[in-house]
Amino acid sequence: MGIVKSMREDLWTARAKDPAARTGLEVALAYSGVHALWTYRAAHALWEASPHLRTPARLLSQAARALTGIEIHPAARIGRRFFIDHGQGVVIGETTEIGDDVTLYHQVTLGGTSLDHVKRHPTVHDGAVIGAGAKVLGPVDIGAHAQVGANAVVVKDVPASATAVGVPARIRR
Repeated sequence: MGIVKSMREDLWTARAKDPAARTGLEVALAYSGVHALWTYRAAHALWEASPHLRTPARLLSQAARALTGIEIHPAARIGRRFFIDHGQGVVIGETTEIGDDVTLYHQVTLGGTSLDHVKRHPTVHDGAVIGAGAKVLGPVDIGAHAQVGANAVVVKDVPASATAVGVPARIRR
């Protein structure tokens, strides 16, 4: 998908997922989650283009973090129609994989639990929603259309279409 189409889709996604979003222009100018996503895409392109461009990619991602309060590692893999609502404090680690149509709220951490050079961050499948303040730690799977409740701490896989709540998170069907 081209850059312009992708940006339009991001604006449409924010308007579809946030009832407070009135216009595409408002989203383009005022939504830190959209700004962080756009900057991530540029940083990710640099990261993937050449090992020599990884430092500039990291610097770009850190600049976005300073401006938006959202940290997305440029090596993370993020699908289409991704939305970060009220994004302050969101952290997305290096080996994180996020599918299509995923929503994160503020203060969500998709973090690692290992210092080894392995897959150490979560995989979030299509349609999942992760509530405000949730911490999803380690190489766990959040299944398609699963929900993680606000402030939950997830350290085990969450099956598709399930809801995980609490500390540590437990499955509620």
